[in-house]
Amino acid sequence: MFEAKFQVFVDRTDKAASKARLAALRREMVAQALDGFLVPRADEHQGEYVPACDERLAWLTGFTGSAGFAIVFAKSAFIFSDGRYTLQVKAQVDAKLFEYVPSHEVPVGQWLGDHAPEGARIGYDPRLHTAGDIDRLTATLARRKAQLVAVETNPIDAVWQDRPAPPSGKIVLQPAAFSGETVDEKVHRVQASLAAEGADALIVSDPHNVAWLLNIRGSDVSHTPIALCYALVLARGSTTLFIEAAKVPDAVRHELPAQVEIAEPDELAVAVRQISSGGRTVRLDAGTAGAFLRTMVERSGGKADIGVDPITLMKARKNGTEITGARAAHLRDGAAMARFLCWLDGAAVSEALTEIDAAAALEGFRIETGKLKDIAFPTIAGMGPNGAMPHYRVSETSNRALGPGFFLVDSGAQYQDGTTDITRVIAIGKPSAEMKDRYTRVLKGMIAVSRARFPKGTSGAQLDTLARQFLWEKGLDFGHGTGHGVGSYLSVHEGPQRIAKTGHAALEPGMIVSNEPGFYKPGRYGIRIENLIIVQSAADGAYEFETLTLVPIDTRAIAKPLLNKVERAWLNAYHARVLREVGPLVDAPVRAWLAQACAPI
Repeated sequence: MFEAKFQVFVDRTDKAASKARLAALRREMVAQALDGFLVPRADEHQGEYVPACDERLAWLTGFTGSAGFAIVFAKSAFIFSDGRYTLQVKAQVDAKLFEYVPSHEVPVGQWLGDHAPEGARIGYDPRLHTAGDIDRLTATLARRKAQLVAVETNPIDAVWQDRPAPPSGKIVLQPAAFSGETVDEKVHRVQASLAAEGADALIVSDPHNVAWLLNIRGSDVSHTPIALCYALVLARGSTTLFIEAAKVPDAVRHELPAQVEIAEPDELAVAVRQISSGGRTVRLDAGTAGAFLRTMVERSGGKADIGVDPITLMKARKNGTEITGARAAHLRDGAAMARFLCWLDGAAVSEALTEIDAAAALEGFRIETGKLKDIAFPTIAGMGPNGAMPHYRVSETSNRALGPGFFLVDSGAQYQDGTTDITRVIAIGKPSAEMKDRYTRVLKGMIAVSRARFPKGTSGAQLDTLARQFLWEKGLDFGHGTGHGVGSYLSVHEGPQRIAKTGHAALEPGMIVSNEPGFYKPGRYGIRIENLIIVQSAADGAYEFETLTLVPIDTRAIAKPLLNKVERAWLNAYHARVLREVGPLVDAPVRAWLAQACAPI
């Protein structure tokens, strides 16, 4: 049996501790003359994955999802999350202490405008909210004659007695053989963009963008190879990386270009004051720059230009080296997935497997490639009703045995040449007619996106309907986006591109996105079929997608009469390609299984 190296299955939340922690927070709020306090699930870089020392929301409430928010008043407290986490919030958070508010129905700002106490002083940590967040909340609170108060000391930090130490992992280089572009070339591109837009400097607040710009990787958060740090790029001048010196080995220091200076994090304030003086314009990224940075720039006499970090789009458009790496990573990952699915088909019933057994085994097959750096996120391995929770994370307390029904496995890998993300549903036993109908409608939506052709300027929002149309025919839908951007040995969730109702960025060649429609029947089963696809230019000037993922799609759950000739031809061609490219990489027993799994329908 396999053992997981990169993930644990212990439920570390402690619902029982919330009562004492909430009481301690309220005492500190009184000491700071606050009537309320905002607790986002964020660090000062607004990242999806945060280090243990910044898991304030989880510490206070017990909720461990990647998107959430709490508001604490003297006599009441509320927790917000979107539709992905409704069941998880209710399971992890004490409803006697925190009232649940679905943020996808009632956004935090709107709720505060309706419920904040009249004249209240509501505290916030200016490092954990963007300037735009604060402007919007300030405006909505004006209706209640309430005010936001920036705190110097986060009251949770003041009472969190055993708060973990900040991460201290060392950074490593991402060689040009994988990045495809030197640091000098990237810096010059960024400087040219700043000059064209009339900015004197850029504070790079997103560690993913720092990693891309300087061709470095780190280990400060789970499953995403970044170091928590800042960079300052002058439109005419040097670039400075603000990071603890102990995180920078001599070998990395010597390889970075001479124009890249290294300074301690506490020197950022001095550098910002210097560059801001005299009315200079400093670009801040609207999505990741903490409100404290705007205050710092403006108090130093500068103009805070809040907009888009130009690195974000540069990073999203993968170059030829990165595209080649992505193809190699997905081929390697496809072979590991084939070994896993072959093993699972033989063992799911005969060996009394559990969700944890399957998640650990999949990680083990990826480790056997000899190239795995980490998993891309904790594996979602949901049997039956657990699969109906889109962001389910198996633990020792939730672990279910595999048995008749749908088993959903959503997983990914971090290889130095690329990041993967794939979801497959395995039919164990004989699915019902309803299950096959829903599975096939999800598959039809996935195929429709895969086959899409579209003109330059088309956004993901314009393609999102393609994935939902067949579910809509039955009055059904799914509550998450159809797809998200994916990095190159960086975050498995990368912007600005996405296929979703809110995906308004134009899709451009080189952008990698996921294609993952789904359907979820609470308490019964979940369905999601996911491939990664990359935007490319067609010969006639239109844009289309190349599918990167090379893994069989379970045909045993397909209601074949629902597939038309075009869809059937796409699926058969896809499976023929999987067999042709992955088959030579696996041994004979797996190749025989793969031939059967990829047989035309």
